Amino acid sequence: MECAINTHVRTLQKKDIKWYPCALLYRRFFFHQAPTVIHLYHAISGLSLAAFNFGTQLYHSALCVLVQFLMMRLMGRTITTVLASFMFQMAYLLSGYYYTATEEYDIKWTMPQCVLALKLIGLSFDYYDGGQEPSKLNEEQKRSALAKVPSLLEVIGFSYFYGGFLVGPQFTLRSYQRLVKGELTDCPGQPPNSVIPAMKRFSLGLLCLVIYAIFSPHYPDSYYLTDEYDAQPFWYRCVFILLWAKVILYKYVSCWVIAEGVCILSGLGYNGLGQNGEYQWDACANMKVWTFETTPLFTGTIASFNINTNAWVARHVFKRLKFLGNKLLSQVTALAFLAIWHGTHSGYLLCFSMEFIIVNVERQAQALVRDSPLLTRLANSSFYPLIYLVQQFIHWLFMGYPLVPFCLFTYDKWLRVYSSIYFCGHIFFFTLYLGIPYLRKVLVPRKERSEKKED
Repeated sequence: MECAINTHVRTLQKKDIKWYPCALLYRRFFFHQAPTVIHLYHAISGLSLAAFNFGTQLYHSALCVLVQFLMMRLMGRTITTVLASFMFQMAYLLSGYYYTATEEYDIKWTMPQCVLALKLIGLSFDYYDGGQEPSKLNEEQKRSALAKVPSLLEVIGFSYFYGGFLVGPQFTLRSYQRLVKGELTDCPGQPPNSVIPAMKRFSLGLLCLVIYAIFSPHYPDSYYLTDEYDAQPFWYRCVFILLWAKVILYKYVSCWVIAEGVCILSGLGYNGLGQNGEYQWDACANMKVWTFETTPLFTGTIASFNINTNAWVARHVFKRLKFLGNKLLSQVTALAFLAIWHGTHSGYLLCFSMEFIIVNVERQAQALVRDSPLLTRLANSSFYPLIYLVQQFIHWLFMGYPLVPFCLFTYDKWLRVYSSIYFCGHIFFFTLYLGIPYLRKVLVPRKERSEKKED
């Protein structure tokens, strides 16, 4: 199984790398062309590469793009369009998951389809927002709102744009329109000076791929299901999860960073001037690699990982549930959506339910440290390097804990692993959840607690 997965990863990386010549051709021959010509180039190049990778299964994505366009054209800027788009795209994706599901990680048409589903649902939201009063929209919605219905060619070019078709990142049609108009450049009227920034991301992606290729054979998913793993001491089983999690995530990091390089090369990654007056190329960044490597916090890792997908869910699910009047319920719904979007296996649901528990316990713990003078002094003392190491051990051990069902998929597999480590993650976080209120009574002065209640 692990050999097959490694083969899939190498195949995926080759597909990512193939997009670079498309970006170079765009810069050299199409940057100054009319929008219709550029849309046609993006549509033909994206469709050709999709057909090369997935053959006749290309019709799945083509059908969804066509249906999405027809819904916008025929149903107009209505909430019905948004709901119909959401239900159709998700139903089609979930049907694909159901009929193609196996117990292994496979590269098939559903992989780019899950990226496309979000892109098309987001398109319906942006089209709807374009018909609303500006006063009813936040700044993010104003930037992405569409003034008019796009043409079919424009939607196809946007959907099959080579920089985001296979593994993302997510971007709006407005960003794509700015790319086509030649606005996403640091040299007005000329292709952007983005070759070096793109090559830096490409090189970093290759480095992550090398790390994964070297170490992943030593930490295979299949080892969890062996009698040898069950026979190991408890501490060894836990440390294996920690090291396995660190290695397995490089599979995703390498894909996203290499794909980001394509977006930077084309100009889609252009993000204006930063605070230091330097041009930024992180508009399509799906990874903050330095933060990912150094943060001791679960929320820090989540914020640095699959950034654009998380931003999409925050923008189109979490924030649009504001009418519920319950932030916690909005968070649960957003995570449930993410679980279903990933697939129909029970492991996804368990993974994101654990994320909900871990994130909320960590926030309570951070508030406790912030409000307790004793813990604040300790966190700022010379002991912090030691505290940081302990944090990192706990952080990566329990980052790996929810990743086990995410990667093993099915109930019988992840239950075997959790049983072998005595559900230590559940016990640890539920104990903290129940214990932190009592620790607050001991470690937080009464005045601080009173002010907190008033807030």
